[in-house]
Amino acid sequence: MQDNNLENRGVVLALQQSEDAPLVRYSKGCTKLSNFDWLDDLPPMAQHTDIVEVQFKNTRKGFYRNVNGSSLHKGDVVAVEASPGHDIGVVSLTGWLVLRQVKRLGLDPERTEFKKIYRKAKAADVEKWMEAVALEHTTMIKSRQIAEGLGLNMKIGDVEYQGDRTKAIFYYIADDRVDFRELIKILAEEFRIRIEMRQIGARQEAGRIGGIGSCGRELCCSAWMANFASVSTNASKAQEISLNPQKMAGQCGKLKCCLNYELDCYLDARRDFPDTRIPLETVEGTYYHSKTDVLKRVMWYSTAPSMPVNLVEIPVDRVKEIVALNKDGQKVDSLLTGRYAPQPEVKPIEFNSVLEGSIDRFDNKRSKRKSRRPSESKRPAGNRSNRQGGGDAGRPQAAPPNRPSGGRGAQAQGARPPKANAARRPQNAANHRPERGAASKPPANDNA
Repeated sequence: MQDNNLENRGVVLALQQSEDAPLVRYSKGCTKLSNFDWLDDLPPMAQHTDIVEVQFKNTRKGFYRNVNGSSLHKGDVVAVEASPGHDIGVVSLTGWLVLRQVKRLGLDPERTEFKKIYRKAKAADVEKWMEAVALEHTTMIKSRQIAEGLGLNMKIGDVEYQGDRTKAIFYYIADDRVDFRELIKILAEEFRIRIEMRQIGARQEAGRIGGIGSCGRELCCSAWMANFASVSTNASKAQEISLNPQKMAGQCGKLKCCLNYELDCYLDARRDFPDTRIPLETVEGTYYHSKTDVLKRVMWYSTAPSMPVNLVEIPVDRVKEIVALNKDGQKVDSLLTGRYAPQPEVKPIEFNSVLEGSIDRFDNKRSKRKSRRPSESKRPAGNRSNRQGGGDAGRPQAAPPNRPSGGRGAQAQGARPPKANAARRPQNAANHRPERGAASKPPANDNA
């Protein structure tokens, strides 16, 4: 728990390598409301100022004047003036950007009286500060129990000890006014410190605790937002956002601050839009407004006033023309005519056959081919003996019967034997083919 409280102040415990080494070191990115110093690479003399921004727990910051002229850099742990005693903080910003931050808050750097920076924190100061930080969580739990015992309608959300352990700030949330005078007496007797009660709102509590928003990023109230503007449901209506309380509410339970980010852009775009309460009169019937796409400058109209039926998408310029004609007592034949008529839709090229195919369809798949050579068991006996190198391997083979042993008609070794069905051919006189060289006899004359 102590490590988490130190990280909320922008530092973490350092590896103690020697007695002179600091107990804590600066941790970039752990602090809330952190600033990006885009002038960090400039020489110190080019942006010299004696005002320094100091970070305390969570979102509490302050501006202090470096009266001693110490060489301070971002991440240095310093001891600053407090009331009473002194406090310990971490330098979060130096140079010319501090003046910009002071002017942004409406303060005059020359006339405003800032508290002083005493010195860089010593090892004894840091040890005492860490002891005070370790007591914050247990003090918050104990104070909640005391407030509940007194029946006070309040919630103590955070406790911050001063660096010298003489004072503590109790941050609480309450809907109504709370009389906590008795609570302060009990807390002072219980913890032997000075008590300061500070009321905060739901957005400030979410910023101090921190978290991740529905967009997946760090909460704006915890990352960079210091001033909170009021947010109303009119911002959702102007941007055509559905009025869903679960989606519109943030982690603080209030409307999301980001609803105001693009509100001005939508209000500027809607200046020339016609009134959505005016229906459109046509020969076919009356059309009522259903919804609007502000950035595309398109409006949808329905034939039913309370539900989307037969929706028609109409450009804003065409809606303004129809409204002007209806004021003159004219009814248009169709909502979309002329240059507003729907264009024939160009059918896109479909690549479903390519995209939805098998992933390995282009792989080289080699099918196992069957061997054309007959196996040893199916080969003729003579061929097997020849391959095995028997005694008859060197002897000439005898010619097959009824065939000459040589010449053109000689049968090669291993050739296909004559078909046995050749001898079974029909010997009809009409279909019989005479042998080569035999004289053809004329058909017998039955009248002879």
